[in-house]
Amino acid sequence: NATRSLFSCENLTLFKVCQRSGVHLYFRGSPCVFSTAAQQRSTGDECGPEDPRDEPKHPLSDCALQHKAIKLEEQVRDLTERYRKALADSENVRRRTQKFVEDAKLFGIQSFCRDLVEVADILEKTAESAAEEAEPSNPNPTLKKIYEGLSLIEAKLQSVFAKHGLQKMNPVGGKYDPYDHEIVCHVPAEGVQPGTIALVTQDGYKLHGRTIRHALVGVAVESQE
Repeated sequence: NATRSLFSCENLTLFKVCQRSGVHLYFRGSPCVFSTAAQQRSTGDECGPEDPRDEPKHPLSDCALQHKAIKLEEQVRDLTERYRKALADSENVRRRTQKFVEDAKLFGIQSFCRDLVEVADILEKTAESAAEEAEPSNPNPTLKKIYEGLSLIEAKLQSVFAKHGLQKMNPVGGKYDPYDHEIVCHVPAEGVQPGTIALVTQDGYKLHGRTIRHALVGVAVESQE
């Protein structure tokens, strides 16, 4: 009742000062205690237990941290090794693909070259026949012109072959190689070392160093009585 009557007075000057000792009200310069319950509740709230969520968490022990660091390092090494292997595999795939493309460009005409060398065989045999007929004993100008024309065609054909990497083998006098030659006969070794190639019955050809047709050869052997 005293508090209510004090608030109803005219020309009331109210100053509220918050202090830890209490809440004081001043009425016309006369202090009186308004309430200590609120102050007690406030003080009780301030002094109450802290929020358990604000309590600092217990840090991991040094042993646990070291174990975790070692495990992370192992994972990093494992991932790094996998990354390097993936790079190496991709590089190998790229190289194999590039080699396959290059081989396809070089040897894509392989079957076509096999057919052309048969034409070259026919042309060579025809030129040899014309040369035999156009001997000095036979003054036929027509045969001579035919022989000259066939020789020019043969030379031009071999030039085109060489331009595209197709070359004729010249195995006479060399060693027998099963990857390049095919033996069709044996001949007596007269003036040549046994095991060498003495004659060629069909020319062999290579395309960029790869044998596309084996040469049919005769190998010299020691004669037996």
